[in-house]
Amino acid sequence: MDTMQIPVTDYAYLEGVSWDEYESLLEQAGERPIRFTYDDGKLEIMTLSYEHEWSSENIGWLIGLLALVLKMPFQPGGSTTMKRRLKKKGLEPDKCYWFQHERRMRGKKKLDLATDPPPDLAVEVDVTRSVIKRMNIYAALGVPEVWRLRRSRLLAYLRQANGTYKPSERSGLFPFLAMSELQRFLDMSATMDQATLGREFMAWVESEIKPRLNGGRRTGRRGQ
Repeated sequence: MDTMQIPVTDYAYLEGVSWDEYESLLEQAGERPIRFTYDDGKLEIMTLSYEHEWSSENIGWLIGLLALVLKMPFQPGGSTTMKRRLKKKGLEPDKCYWFQHERRMRGKKKLDLATDPPPDLAVEVDVTRSVIKRMNIYAALGVPEVWRLRRSRLLAYLRQANGTYKPSERSGLFPFLAMSELQRFLDMSATMDQATLGREFMAWVESEIKPRLNGGRRTGRRGQ
């Protein structure tokens, strides 16, 4: 039997794909910027666009800076493949992070969701509509929070007890952060370079977010 090959197109949707065929395609892809979404025999294969990657990188940049300024330990997972054979589901998030489970993931070289905790936060950028409902896969894999950028609007989706997601204007992982505040800096990223954006964002976190965590006391240099 011939080995299934990755279609030579920017987009493909297949049905009747076995788990072993899915894993074979993942191995073929290697480090190429290809996104696979697998749900019980259905497989979507998509080449990621510059627009998609630009948005993903900007969100990831802000998350990293937020954790840096607030001195929050975390482990990034990038777009590593998250999959569970027993659930017949798998995908690559645009970004993922461990905060609450950072210590358990420290020094890990491979992710195995059969024994490792799912990321505490995943980022999902919807530039091209997916045929397969990716949020259902995140839920099945147990990801508690997904930040979803859709139609240029960023919302937090919080996993409920029944396994579905509820959109929220505030992050569950960072309850002190309104998504509209992060949205403002994402919008600014279209008109300034990353270094300038990073400096302005870190200054804002210092002056606006830290005081919320310090009982309303503003931070800053003495004498100011």
